[in-house]
Amino acid sequence: MSTSPPRSTAPLPASTDLLAVGCGPFNLGLAALASTVHDLDLVVCEEHDELSWHPGLMFDDALLQVSFLADLVTLVDPGHPLSFLHYLRDRGRLYRFYVRERFHPTRLEYQDYLRWAADRLPAVRFGHRVETVTWDVRSGRFAVDVRDTSGTTTTVLARDLVLGIGTEPSIPPALAGLPAERLVHSGDYLRRATAVDQAGRVTVVGSGQSGAEVTLDLLRRATEAPAVSWLTRTPVFAPLDYSKLVLEMTTPDYVRYFHGLDGAVRDTLVAEQWRHYKGISESTLEELHDALYRRQLRPGSADVELRAGVAVLGAEEDPSGGVVLTCHHADTGREFRHRTDLVVAATGYRHRPPSLLDPLTPAIRTDHADRPVVRLDHSVELAPHVTGRVFVSNADLHSHGVAAPDLGIGAVRNATILNAVTGRECYPPPRDTAFTRFAPPTLDGGA
Repeated sequence: MSTSPPRSTAPLPASTDLLAVGCGPFNLGLAALASTVHDLDLVVCEEHDELSWHPGLMFDDALLQVSFLADLVTLVDPGHPLSFLHYLRDRGRLYRFYVRERFHPTRLEYQDYLRWAADRLPAVRFGHRVETVTWDVRSGRFAVDVRDTSGTTTTVLARDLVLGIGTEPSIPPALAGLPAERLVHSGDYLRRATAVDQAGRVTVVGSGQSGAEVTLDLLRRATEAPAVSWLTRTPVFAPLDYSKLVLEMTTPDYVRYFHGLDGAVRDTLVAEQWRHYKGISESTLEELHDALYRRQLRPGSADVELRAGVAVLGAEEDPSGGVVLTCHHADTGREFRHRTDLVVAATGYRHRPPSLLDPLTPAIRTDHADRPVVRLDHSVELAPHVTGRVFVSNADLHSHGVAAPDLGIGAVRNATILNAVTGRECYPPPRDTAFTRFAPPTLDGGA
């Protein structure tokens, strides 16, 4: 096994062509593609000391929901030295992966791949937090204040920015009043194992992959494990719609089509397409059913209840101990009270407010719902006096559709950003990527 190269300890430059904020998979992919663009200076600032990807849900056997081809680079540059296949060869696992014949890596393996790539990218600076961004009129660049772990603040002048600060756990108002010892967000599930072990009943609230994985983990525990409840507002425990032609909604062809639609139409489509990015993988549903079946064969196993079509309206501590949830059953309209010891909120994530951009707020153009207007090249529309560009990663669901959080669009989005920044096709954009023709024919009857 090869050793990792040392990470960059060089001081931040006084100026750079492009500064990326945050180092999740998308901005790491930007750094990977930029590493072979030799006339472009890039710095990626990440406030944490290492790359950590969904640590609270890092189950040993959890699979990525997309193919290994949705790595940092392959879908625009299959021969790139930071591809997943290069990683496997470097780790000595290429033939074993080939024989395994499972194209969906485990989440643990994908995180190891991301860390392997980060260790080979001197542009990535861990332990560097971007505090604020202003527009410097004299230099015609963004003035970016960056604080490192020693407390030293450096100002970097950047021609353009890429914002990839990711998301934060979302707790709905109905659960927000619960004390921390009674409430766990699914993103912290594994880190709160002690609280789970001490609970007599654990209630998972929320559908989607994270809710399913937490429930599956609870079911796999020994007979002395807690009783389990799983409540979801959706009418059924719905599978991801990953059928082949539906998957074409993650292609560049559909992204271009979606971006050209009216804003209200886009909002309607995103709401209707929730099963594409908020459902549960079929393999996880099969494992859940199998775990439930096998649990019947273990005498003394604690109670399990699964209820769909149930919304949690409120939550409060029970004076006698535990939590009481007030719930609404959609089909009958009846309300009922549900008692539990611990609530796991599998309620998803929301975009983290980019407070570092507060000084630029007056210059940011917004749409009918007060969201930034994002161009097709993923740059935000700014007032004319700001000549630099702010690009966004995975903050463009409203403008680019359900592909926005999909790892499979990351390389294409980053190639688009690099082409825009350099003013040339560093990476030719993929064309003719779907069999489906999404737009109506032209007036002359053409495609």
